[in-house]
Formats: sequence, C-alpha cells, structure tokens
Amino acid sequence: MKARYQYRFYPTEQQRQSLAQLFGCVRVVWNDALAFSKSSKYPGYKALSKSLTLSKKTIEREWLNNVSSVPLQQSLMSDGSKAQSPDYSKADRKIRQLQKKLARQQKGSNRRHKTRLQIAKRHNRIGDTRKDFLHKLSTKVVRENQTIILEDLNVSGLVKNRRLARTISLQGWREFRTLCEAKSQKFGRVFRVVSRWEPTSQICSECGYKWGKLDLKVRSVRCLNCGTEHDRDENAARNIEKVGIGHCHDSKRTQRQSKTTSVASVSEASSVSPWL
Repeated sequence: MKARYQYRFYPTEQQRQSLAQLFGCVRVVWNDALAFSKSSKYPGYKALSKSLTLSKKTIEREWLNNVSSVPLQQSLMSDGSKAQSPDYSKADRKIRQLQKKLARQQKGSNRRHKTRLQIAKRHNRIGDTRKDFLHKLSTKVVRENQTIILEDLNVSGLVKNRRLARTISLQGWREFRTLCEAKSQKFGRVFRVVSRWEPTSQICSECGYKWGKLDLKVRSVRCLNCGTEHDRDENAARNIEKVGIGHCHDSKRTQRQSKTTSVASVSEASSVSPWL
C-alpha cells in the first residue's frame, strides 16, 4: 500500500513577507546567473556560486545577506554531482568462476550441491548491496527535490552490447525507477519520465545546436556552434530537465505514445548517475 500525505500551510503576515522576500532574492540570483551564463561560455556551478558570494559583498546586492544562503545556492541551472553505484565486478567474477566449476561437477554430488549454495549466496549478496544502494539513493533524490525527471532508456537494446551487457544488467535501473516513483507519490513529489526518443545526448544544452549521435566511448563534447564543452552525462541531464519541465526538443516525438519496456535512468553510463 502506497501512502501519500498532503499538508496545507497557512503563513502568518510576517511569514508571508519573509517568504516573499526569499522568493524575490531567489529570482534575482537566478536571473543574474542566467545573464552571466549567456554572456560567455557556461561557467559551471562552482563559478556561479563564487559569483554569488562576490555579489553579496557589493552595495547593489548586499540585501541578499538578509535571507538564507541555502535557497540562493539551490537556485543555481544543479551542483553537477553524480551517484556512483557499488562495484559488483569482483563478486560477479567470483560467480562466473563458480559457475564454470559447477558445470564440471557431477550432477547429484555433494560438491555440486555445495557449489550451488555458494553461487546462490553470492547472488544474494549482490542483490542486497544493490537494493541498499538504490533505496538510499532514491530516498535522497526524492527528499531533496520537488520534481524528479528520469529518462526512459532502451535497456533491451543496450544489453546487446557485449562489453556493457553484464554491467548494465547489474545496475537495477527498473528497480530504481520503481522506488523513485513510489517514494515520489508518498512524499507528494512530481515524477515524470522523458521519452526514449528524445535526443538528450545529441543536443547542446546551452544553445540547442544538434550535433548528432555520439559513440558511447565519447564522454565529453565541444559544441560546434557556441563552443561550450560538455560532460556527456551532465549535458544529457540538463536536456532531460528541460524536456521534463516542458521545453521539448521535438514536440512530435514527445507526443508519440510508445510502449516502454525499459528502465528510466538519467545517464547512459553503466552506473546509475542521476543529476541532482
């Protein structure tokens, strides 16, 4: 059973004024950061945060010190952080060794039965580690954000890549999507899924220039139009955010209703790397 609670806040007159002041300051910081980014190449979160700190020391923006600094920092276009999934390679390698050993053992023998138990225990260990990681990550994402946007990927197509198939299968992307969706409903968050047909990794998140399909081994790209250098996953995450909030790249593709059997993720990398 999925529980969901909704609360309504009735602020006092003083609280209304404080909230209005806070929202006004956040709007100014957002506009300043947007103008600063458009005037040159995208500077990144650290540069924008440093610019905010310096602006608070000027006479024109000294009133920004009257509100909490946390919402002002949050108003800055993400900190670029990524979530690195646990390394399952060592345990998976041991399982494959045991499976080869199992294939050589006589059926019905005690040693074969013992090897089967060892394989089952290691599978359970990987499953428990993955479940713990996904629960903690999904809880963190849902608690810290009001809107969660994931990309629907063609996992059945991705696992056809021999080099990435085993790594992708170990990540549990479907379970991550299910957990995020359930917890979003519980905590009253907005949960959206972007269509797999959106070219999120083929478009510059700064100017909208489409450079086309990239090979998976290409992890960074420089836009031929505006010259901005992007990390592949960060650029895709910003595009996912834009599409998710309504600024679609291709309205025809967005409106297309397609059957999705894959799992949502915010990254094309082998690890779960949501954009926070």
